Amino acid sequence: MFFKLAWRNIWRSKRRTVITMSSIVFAVLLSVLMFSVKNGLLNKMEQNIVGYYTGYIQVHQKGYWDEKILDNTFDSSEELEDQLLANAGVKAAVPRLESFALAASDEKSKGVAVIGIDPEGEHLATQLKDKLVDGIYLTATSNGAMLTTGVAEYLDLGLGDTLVLLGQGYRGATAVGKYVVQGMIEFASPDLNSTMVYLPLTQSQELYVASDKLTSLVLLVDNPSGAHALAEELRSDIVGDKYEIMSWQELLPDIHQFIEAEKAENIIFQVILYVLIAFGIFGTILMMTLERQYEFGVLVAIGMRRAKLSTVVVMENVMISMLGVVIGMLISIPIVGYFYNFPIRVSGKLQEAYENFGFEPVFYFSIEPIVFYSQTIVVLVISLILSIYPMFKIGFLDPIKAMRA
Repeated sequence: MFFKLAWRNIWRSKRRTVITMSSIVFAVLLSVLMFSVKNGLLNKMEQNIVGYYTGYIQVHQKGYWDEKILDNTFDSSEELEDQLLANAGVKAAVPRLESFALAASDEKSKGVAVIGIDPEGEHLATQLKDKLVDGIYLTATSNGAMLTTGVAEYLDLGLGDTLVLLGQGYRGATAVGKYVVQGMIEFASPDLNSTMVYLPLTQSQELYVASDKLTSLVLLVDNPSGAHALAEELRSDIVGDKYEIMSWQELLPDIHQFIEAEKAENIIFQVILYVLIAFGIFGTILMMTLERQYEFGVLVAIGMRRAKLSTVVVMENVMISMLGVVIGMLISIPIVGYFYNFPIRVSGKLQEAYENFGFEPVFYFSIEPIVFYSQTIVVLVISLILSIYPMFKIGFLDPIKAMRA
């Protein structure tokens, strides 16, 4: 009976119900959009830096990360790879030989990072093939090189042009080589896009006179969010102190701290938003309660028990809140979906600020389920908590004063 009475009551005054429901719909929409863009930015930032280059876990020779020189390389080892792959969380171990060189064209030169890769393995770990914007992707037997568009633009090189690399090889050997540019790749991160040159692993080993040597194994993992725990587990599995196994949080502590700080800042902004939402919803509930004060006074005066009246009013608020959060979530899904497919690219000073920090000047949105259900639950809880006010008002209601109001 209470349910039926409450349902009829909320539609007895459609204007009041629509106003209250609209405040909840707007609150859900605003909360979802803010949470989505913050999550999207942080996830994309991590993906751009971690997923596109370092990977989530790397294995090096002990001491390599502190002193990144070719003398700290290790021999390619099937035994090591087998030990790593024996862990169910590791899907693949991708070899690399990384160093630096002076890249030159006819008229210009530039310091670059030279990455020797297993092309197919690298694509599995970092989706490198998807970044190809021109030319052809490397193969294990290629004699050419792939450049990022930033390097190619600076050196004024195009497909088919010759790139000269000059550097220092293993144990002080001279490293010099000429390579035909066969592909162009583009990274979202401005820093990565301005420094990277890729060679097949065998070509880079020949360039640096480091036959069968590797600087790292990049591990492809099943669960990126559990990379740090997996790295700890692998450290206990690999016997001896010859190798160091590092998660991306250890490889890039500054980026990790920045992301964690942004997450904390996100929580603060969400709390402020929830406070504003609470005031907005409370305003509509207060209006509804004062508007119905005469009605409440009459019902109490003719003998309706305050507990039953409070129950009906709370059920009304629950129904309105449920309808509001459901409608708000249904409206937010296509809006967030649109911005997920068509992210907002910023320009001007804000673009410069993002690029100065090495981040892509784009506002990405997240469509993870938690974005929608977490915010709708929070707004629903806020609405239900604020329903205490009408109960309090009814509990201390003076029927005579209420009917005179």
